[in-house]
Order: sequence, then C-alpha cells, then structure tokens
Amino acid sequence: MSGKLIVTKMDDNIVTALYEGNQMIQVNVDREEEVSSLGNIYIGKVKNIVKNINAAFVEISDRKMCYLPLADVVNPIFTHAKSSDKVNIGDELVVQVIKEDIKTKAPVVTTSIAFTGKYVVLMHGTKTIGISSKIGSEQKRKRLRSLVSPFLGEQYGFVLRTNAVEAEDNLIVEEIEQLKKQYDRILTYGIYRNRFSLLYKTLQPFLCAIRDGFAKDLEAIITDDLSLYDEIKEYLTEHQREDIGKLTFYQDKLLALSKLYSIETKLSRALREKVWLPCGGSLVIQPTEALTVIDVNTGKAVSKKKNVQETFLKVNLEAAEEIAAQICLRNLSGIIIVDFIDMISEDAKTQLLRVFDEYLRKDPIKTTLVDMTALNLVEITRKKVRKPLHEQMKHTELMVCEEE
Repeated sequence: MSGKLIVTKMDDNIVTALYEGNQMIQVNVDREEEVSSLGNIYIGKVKNIVKNINAAFVEISDRKMCYLPLADVVNPIFTHAKSSDKVNIGDELVVQVIKEDIKTKAPVVTTSIAFTGKYVVLMHGTKTIGISSKIGSEQKRKRLRSLVSPFLGEQYGFVLRTNAVEAEDNLIVEEIEQLKKQYDRILTYGIYRNRFSLLYKTLQPFLCAIRDGFAKDLEAIITDDLSLYDEIKEYLTEHQREDIGKLTFYQDKLLALSKLYSIETKLSRALREKVWLPCGGSLVIQPTEALTVIDVNTGKAVSKKKNVQETFLKVNLEAAEEIAAQICLRNLSGIIIVDFIDMISEDAKTQLLRVFDEYLRKDPIKTTLVDMTALNLVEITRKKVRKPLHEQMKHTELMVCEEE
C-alpha cells in the first residue's frame, strides 16, 4: 500500500508522520530548538577505560561523555598515527553517535563510521558487501553485488538497503560517489581538526524519514510549513531527484494539515496504556526502565463463546498484528516481553509464533522474536536507535487524551 509522509510544525515541535490510508504507522516528534547528535561524527577524546565491561568513555564535547564498546572497535581513525589499533586513555579519534542518550544511559558511539544514503550505506572498517535480508531474490542480490563490487575500497565496504532492489543502476552509482566524497573528506581533512570538532552533521530527523526507506512506497510528501518545504525540496533536488514530484505544499487556511490527519488525536492514542482489539480483547502496554511489558487480555472476546481455545487463538493472532504495529508506532526498543493468553494446543502456539514473527519482520528497524519461555512469555528484542515516543513527547505541550 502506498503511503503519505506528513511533515508539520505543532507547538514548537516538528512532527513527521507516515500514514497508510488513515492509519499512522510511524511517527517522530522533535523539538525545533533541540539538536540531536544521532549520526553525527566527531573528534572524541578517550577519558576513561573500564576493563571489566570492556568499554571506553569518550568525550565528544565539553563534558558530554559517550559509551564506546571496545569489542566493536575495528580500524579506528586516530588523529595521531599509532602502531596498533588499541584504544588508550588520552587518544583522540573519529567516532560516530549511533544511539541517543536515553534517561540515565549515555549516548553510544562507534569507530566504524557510516554514511547512509537512500540505497547504500558506506561503512568504514570492512571490505565486504552486505545486502538487506529483506531482498530475498538471489538474482537481484547477485545483480546488486556485481554493480557495487568495483567501488569497494581498502578500508570501507557497502550495505545495500532494501530500497536498492528496484532502483536504477545509475542512481545507486551516483549515491556511492556522493558517499565516497563525504568519507574521503573526513579521512583527508578531518584527522587534522581539533578535539570535539564536528566533522559531519547528519540530516534532520524529518529528512532522515524521507531518506530511510519511506520514499519508495510514498505517493506524497506533504507539508504546510514553507521553511520545511524549502528544506525538503533542497534535499530532494540534491539527493533524490526521482522523488521531487511527490513533494506537495498544503495550503488550506480553514483546515490545518495536523487537523486533516488528526495528528494530535493519534499521538494521544499512541501514548495510552490500553489498546482495544477488533475482537473485543485488549492490550496493556507498559514501558519501564529495564524493558517493556505487553499484556494481552480477552476482555469481551470470550463472552458466551463455546470454543474458548479457538477464541484465545483468534485474540492472540489479532494481538500479534497489533503489537507489531504498536512497537513500530511507539518506537519501543530493547527487551519487550509479551504475555499472550495461555493456550493448551502446541500447534496453536507454533502458529502464533510463526505469524507474530512474520509481522515483526516488516519492521524497518531490526526486530527479533527470541523465543517463548516456559511461562509462555514471548521475548522480543528491537534495536535501540531513537528515543521511544513517550520519551520524545515528555517535554512537549501537545495534549494527551485521557484513557477511554
């Protein structure tokens, strides 16, 4: 199904929402004055090394400390030549922020800097070509690999994104050339910059939403703010010319764009603990500091039903689809535990896990169904990238509706 990307300003926030029909399926809320460091590349200084957790703490600006897992350090780029890749206290090196700070946790950085395009990711520290697991056709994977192979460098490789599968070859090649220029600029000039220097500033979140896979299936990118329109148009003109025809400037003084798409109402619903299912059952979603717990309840679904086990399976299958959608919409990450309704049949449990896994695989962010425990709890992990929606909304003045 084709969708629409809505980008608008609401109470000093930039809201970027992806819709399929009338359903909001992904959303980011960013304060205008708040500058995110996610994706930025800095000259950092190693302030401390903690051996028992095999990690270093790297300062990227005055008193802003980041966590660097030492196990992931490959071919680090130091500002001063060294005889080994070992990271020591006092070293200055190039790092990229790959996870935002969340509550008490520091931002996470890596030495494997990456430059992301719509079709390709250029990655330092590898000489391989990776291809998105969502590209299943072996013939298409071979074509992409042979197209990109001539561009491999001594210190970098590529990851072909899902968007590349239908892209014309010349668009992929053009993007590789752009990414190489950005990479070469850092290797040539960046290492001579002072500590805390910002070597590369990533795109604003609403532009990342356009770049990161959304545009492929979009019929329109709509905004009602002239400054946002100009920024999006400039980005598309420079990086995604094939999508510029999708950009629309909304002008209706009688009905605001946010009202037309009921953005505030949908955001409010996305923050509620309880979510009703079509069958009469419900979900209760409770994020905590350590993990997120989701409880599935039968509610009205078992009223006067004779075959209770069939009803349990029906509720669980509906819940599986809705949980996958809510995880994506709310940007829940880390460990997620789902307490489905207990079922006696092992076949029913197997069916539930298979269907649930299929729904989770559609998530653009890596999401893994780990297993069902002896207590019939389903464990999920989802890669942490941005803050969850409830954290993004914490300091906004947008209204939150009361529970129904």
